[in-house]
Amino acid sequence: MQNKSICIIPARGGSKRIPRKNIKEFCGKPIIAYSIEVALKSRLFDEVMVSTDDEEIAEIATSYGANVPFMRSANTSDDYATTAEVLLEVLEKYQTLYNKTYEIGCCIYACAPLIKQTKLIESHQKLVSEGLDSVFPVAEYSTPIRRAISLNDKDQVSFIFKENELVRSQDLETAYFDTGQYYWFNIQAFKQNKQLISSNSKAIILSALQAQDIDNEEDWVLAELKFQISN
Repeated sequence: MQNKSICIIPARGGSKRIPRKNIKEFCGKPIIAYSIEVALKSRLFDEVMVSTDDEEIAEIATSYGANVPFMRSANTSDDYATTAEVLLEVLEKYQTLYNKTYEIGCCIYACAPLIKQTKLIESHQKLVSEGLDSVFPVAEYSTPIRRAISLNDKDQVSFIFKENELVRSQDLETAYFDTGQYYWFNIQAFKQNKQLISSNSKAIILSALQAQDIDNEEDWVLAELKFQISN
């Protein structure tokens, strides 16, 4: 049975740097709740599901309105499994177990409380209207990465891009980073490429307040501050 769109939220139980990261309380509720809620409120999806190997995460996910029709396999639950492998497993199971296939997918990460519904909708429209393989949000580096410096074991400095040693920062090309919030993707193209970013991918730009990697406790505090300011 052909369906238009599916939202897949990867949320495994193991987390080394921030224990129980995907369900840790963030400004009053489990952080995964924000990803589920923005997906449901957008009304863009025929299915909003969470891919997890953890019973507690599954229980919390369903309490906020997501589906957890099956548990993630051991092969896609270790530290080395890629997002692409998780998504492919989910799509295959929907087809084999329920005879459901989808045209468009969106991978929303569990720790992405700064996602704005307007940006999610804008990204979807861009994917469809321009016939792209994928669309995802990026933000500008606050300092020019082409003036980056490396340190050796004696703290001696050297420019990574030596050709830019004497170039003014304002004369260097602007660089952006993947905010790690979500990827909209054409499922047929994704299955062919086995990756989410291709030469037919485009980005939308977020402000510094709309993006924050959450890899450690300091990041967590910064994300909460940005959330409080923007809300």
